[in-house]
Amino acid sequence: MDNSARLLHIYNHLFEHFGPQHWWPGETPFEVVVGAILAQNTNWGNVEKAITNLKKANMLSPEKLHEINIQKLARLIRPSGFFNMKARRLKTFMTWFFNQYQGDISRMISQDVQTLRRELLSLTGIGPETADSILLYAASKPAFVVDAYTHRIFSRHGLIPEESTYDEIKAFFEDGLPRDPAIYNEYHALLVKLGKNYCKPKMNCDGCPVRDIF
Repeated sequence: MDNSARLLHIYNHLFEHFGPQHWWPGETPFEVVVGAILAQNTNWGNVEKAITNLKKANMLSPEKLHEINIQKLARLIRPSGFFNMKARRLKTFMTWFFNQYQGDISRMISQDVQTLRRELLSLTGIGPETADSILLYAASKPAFVVDAYTHRIFSRHGLIPEESTYDEIKAFFEDGLPRDPAIYNEYHALLVKLGKNYCKPKMNCDGCPVRDIF
């Protein structure tokens, strides 16, 4: 079985077992962008609390986040952890967003994927995983998101080397899958589900839906 067939085989088994994951939770592309930055080094429940705070304060809009005092922003996003650092990162993003795209999310997400990825990666605090999350989940671009679950699952089963870099793993998936944002979206979410429930640091293989197909 070649790499493409194997990846799709795994995907189909995961989808059949877990069903659609409905990622990324967010009412607008802009909310998804904010959530992607807040999600760094925390769990989604904490991000939801921070997003709720921003909504209650009527601050979850490009204009309001561009204008808000950084200390007030830090207080609102406190549940997300590392709130002072994330406030700075959000403000850095907002400054770039208004300078480059006049605060217009539709203009930003209409940019071609390679250009937008390069621009996002130039911003302090936005690494490859956050950039690709924005590209995939906010802009519906074909950018596969790699995280610790992806690395653990595929290196543990010998499909990628343990020392693989982010970009090497990203290329492994993008070269082996159709360039379809919907598949990238669902695949990443399904791998997170698999990693949380079965392929943990201490393996729990009983009942794993792909135990016998790697």
